[in-house]
Amino acid sequence: MKKVALAGACVLAVAVAGAAVAVLADGGSGAAAPAAAAAPATAAITKQDLVDTKTVNGALTYSGERQVAAGAAGTLTWVAAEGSVIRRGRPLFRTDRDPTVLMYGKLPLYRTLQLGVEDGPDVEQLERNLAALGYDGFTVDDEFTYATYEAVVEWQEDRGLPETGRVDAAQVVFLPSAVRVTDARGEVGARTAPGQQVLTVSGLDRVVHVDLDTDDQTLAKKGAKVTVELPGGEKMAGKITSVGTVAKTAQDSTTVDVDITLNKSPRTKLDQAPVEVELVSERREDVLAVPVEALLALREGGFGVEVVEGTRTRLLPVKVGAFGSGMVEVTGEGLAEGMKVGVPAE
Repeated sequence: MKKVALAGACVLAVAVAGAAVAVLADGGSGAAAPAAAAAPATAAITKQDLVDTKTVNGALTYSGERQVAAGAAGTLTWVAAEGSVIRRGRPLFRTDRDPTVLMYGKLPLYRTLQLGVEDGPDVEQLERNLAALGYDGFTVDDEFTYATYEAVVEWQEDRGLPETGRVDAAQVVFLPSAVRVTDARGEVGARTAPGQQVLTVSGLDRVVHVDLDTDDQTLAKKGAKVTVELPGGEKMAGKITSVGTVAKTAQDSTTVDVDITLNKSPRTKLDQAPVEVELVSERREDVLAVPVEALLALREGGFGVEVVEGTRTRLLPVKVGAFGSGMVEVTGEGLAEGMKVGVPAE
């Protein structure tokens, strides 16, 4: 079975615009009408798969963008550079020379962790990070014990932090994994305050983001396979991993967010690199198809094809379906694979 890549439904308008308007000989009843002379050129009716696609613009970026805010008032004395990768235990920025360090976890640091604090998953999250950074002598659980306190003091000493045994939002930011700095909002020398944004960060995985026009929303289905053309012409396979449910309005367009995960990592490290995404709008298997230019617009509406039989022709009305690579699906009484239909001479 031959598979044909999609060209897009817009070819219909082009084909019809260039086609002669035909009239059924019996006044539109749908019966075949004999003609005196054969068409100047012919093409065979084939049975094949048709896949209709539409190409939209997108951007190659990084996953999981989020904001990082200061946890203390003071002066920014160092900020991680844009494009840098920060991993567990490393500082994101410094306020009055004291570092705010990245640790891994999904739960934000919403309270100060110290001796006497109630047991909780945030305590376990801190202890899990301390253990991963090489500190020991405590049990990783939800209890902040004296052994935990001693490990915190040792960690603070190693990081150049005040050795208080307490951990708060001025010292630690919990994020799910290592991050890439996409925007350094805070500038060295600037004053900051708790809650004030300092950095924009993202995950390390590359994704393609598309602001998809809401008119094309049906083209984007979670799990659907797509083809992405990167800068320089490199093409990669990908899969739609998320489709937004909230429309965004900007200027004269309304869009939804669509994110695509690539099957492998692209060579380019550029952020926001423009790409083209080929979305599949329809897939039809094992259908009868003719070249789009074989369609004739009928005066009473709809389309027909000119079936060529030796030196004679007859006009058959057809219904059109999917499009692909200059071909169109046709159905109608009397159509069969292998028949010849008239097409314009080259």
